[in-house]
Amino acid sequence: MNLDHVFLCGNPALDLAATLRARRSVRFEMFVSPDRLDAWYLESGIVDAVSASQEADVEQAIAVREAIYGLIKARVAGDAYDGEVLALVNGMARKPPATPQLTASGRWTEATPEEVLATVARYAVELLGGPDVPLLKECGNPECTRVYIDRSRGMRRQWCGMDSCGNKVKAAAYRARKKQARVAEVG
Repeated sequence: MNLDHVFLCGNPALDLAATLRARRSVRFEMFVSPDRLDAWYLESGIVDAVSASQEADVEQAIAVREAIYGLIKARVAGDAYDGEVLALVNGMARKPPATPQLTASGRWTEATPEEVLATVARYAVELLGGPDVPLLKECGNPECTRVYIDRSRGMRRQWCGMDSCGNKVKAAAYRARKKQARVAEVG
């Protein structure tokens, strides 16, 4: 079980939505405990310190994550937003966000779990209401459900990341071609 957090999508809201992996098959939950949620908040770079999450914070984060994912999928498909989902994300975005402070050693952001989640909800609002919507793409790996911002030249990026998905798909295709060639030789 790989609990490493990965930030490949180009926006914290997209990265949060990707914390439930393989949605179409085995569904692998990254937020299995409050400390895993705290780790994501810190590793995301949104904050430098976060007060310890409780189980209720995990439940709230999962609800907001699923709402954000629903909005992303609707936006990419050109569908209307679900009203309840939209209200949940907008309600979270209206709450106080994580606020950076200037210290003698530079910028420092310390927040509660809800403040970090409010910040991520604001990222979702800005992303889905902004100019990057045409750049949103779902990973080409059928097992992966990450949506990322494709800023590649010619918008030809196919994978959320080469290490996480591209190499796996390319290796599988290579093995399939080799197997097909062996079958053709024998047959």
